[in-house]
Amino acid sequence: MIEFMPLIMFGVVCVVLMAGYPVAFSLAGTALAFAGGGMLFGIYDASFMGATPNRLFGLMTNQTLIAVPLFIFMGCMLQQSKIAESLLESMGEVFRRVRGGLGVSVAVVGMLLAASTGIVGATVVTMGLISLPTMLRRGYSPSLATGTICATGTLGQIIPPSIALVLLGDVMSSAYQRAQRNQGIFSPDTVSVGDLFVGALIPGLILVLLYVVYIVTIAFLKPEAAPADNRTDTEKADAAGSLWQNLAPPLVLIVAVLGSILTGIATPTEAAGVGALGACGLAVMRGRLTHPVLRDVCRQTTRVTCMVFLILVGATIFSLVFRGYGGDELIHGIFNDMPGGVVGAMIVTMIVIFLLGFILDFIEITFVVVPIVAPVLLQMGLDPVWLGIMIALNLQTSFLTPPFGFSLFYLRGVAPASVTTSQIYRGVMPYIAIQLIMLLLLALLPELATYLPNLLYG
Repeated sequence: MIEFMPLIMFGVVCVVLMAGYPVAFSLAGTALAFAGGGMLFGIYDASFMGATPNRLFGLMTNQTLIAVPLFIFMGCMLQQSKIAESLLESMGEVFRRVRGGLGVSVAVVGMLLAASTGIVGATVVTMGLISLPTMLRRGYSPSLATGTICATGTLGQIIPPSIALVLLGDVMSSAYQRAQRNQGIFSPDTVSVGDLFVGALIPGLILVLLYVVYIVTIAFLKPEAAPADNRTDTEKADAAGSLWQNLAPPLVLIVAVLGSILTGIATPTEAAGVGALGACGLAVMRGRLTHPVLRDVCRQTTRVTCMVFLILVGATIFSLVFRGYGGDELIHGIFNDMPGGVVGAMIVTMIVIFLLGFILDFIEITFVVVPIVAPVLLQMGLDPVWLGIMIALNLQTSFLTPPFGFSLFYLRGVAPASVTTSQIYRGVMPYIAIQLIMLLLLALLPELATYLPNLLYG
């Protein structure tokens, strides 16, 4: 019974989370209850709890995690400066005559927003408020329109600078170092957030391309689902000029943030500072940097940052208690005895993460599940960057899976009453299939994630 205590502990925390209790307190409360009970009955080593203060202090002084509030501030400021609205409107006008052009515009703008904000909720809500009424008014199928908005809004999970990749990078770095120590290897090598940013570029762009191909295919097979609109060449020229004016500022910001990371000029944390300052500059250029706007952005940034770090504190305590009960050894033994070796272990891990995405947010999965399984998988010889991108893509899929996909909730909250929940669910199904195809493609061709990091960083 004692040897299965880690699995019982994990099951209890899942039940508590499903009951609706706050994530951070569920993780910490469950861990402390199991630790206290274990010490009372003499089955838990109290020395593990002695490491808690040092762990939490290290968490608060982690240089990598400073990028989280900076990227959140950057995304909130860009949202408040209305850049997304102008870009969606002008791009929609340019591609208005093309069958399915408005849907393609939403996919492209979603990619640009992902590369400049990295916040899924803000992207889905923004595009839901702006583009969904326009798509419906121009005759788009409600299922195609809502599915496209939900799917492209989740691109902020995989396209850098992504908050999910920042958090996942920190967790993967700790897992990689632990895996090396378990193998008796003491090396300064680690997995950085920059490695994951670079590794996610090609898979992210391929995913956007698959979205576009799907939209264009539907537009030609079912013209009534994505009709075109007519207008004069003069209107087209005016729209093209407006598009360039609205497209140039965010492109400059994206190049400044990602370019400084890819070239090695700045770390992801330093680049996040550049992005936050650049977002303020764009708000000034558009006359949107007022005191109320700055106050709202700071409040929203503080609220989201506190949520993330409080969950991380709870997950840290949970991880310590889990390891104190021998959780690492238990998972390692299960994976080693699994049919298919490392391939079987990887398949089971992906399935578990996919299923947990139905009921848990990506933050809980990143902080609870990944630290448990990643060290064991890395000890079995998997590439850390490839593993990180596979997990990130899988976590992105969790935003779309009914009935608890957070992207579905975001869009449902802003969609008109004429759009039913069943239409939203039907709309995301093809995009879930596309993301699973992308996962399979990445599994068969790991070079999609590892080629650029190896090329740039050796």
